[in-house]
Amino acid sequence: MLTHNLRLIFTQTKEKGIAYTKLAHWFRKVEEAGFKAFTSIKNTIHDHYQGILNYFENRSTNASAESFNAKNSKILLSPFAINSGILILLFP
Repeated sequence: MLTHNLRLIFTQTKEKGIAYTKLAHWFRKVEEAGFKAFTSIKNTIHDHYQGILNYFENRSTNASAESFNAKNSKILLSPFAINSGILILLFP
């Protein structure tokens, strides 16, 4: 039921203020239920609530930017990197 309620908040709520209130009620339900896994999710949402609530303003996330950064990091951390179109060895 907690999972379903959280899903409904994100799929049906369209205003930031209403989402804030609904998340507060969901937090209370999580505390009453006492499930450790949901407490962890609640804490994560609490720690990042400003960014999460911004989702309700324009219904978009930064997932594409995160994906780009992850791919970039893999390239930069690999023993090979591309510099000006030439493949170079980073570590001799």
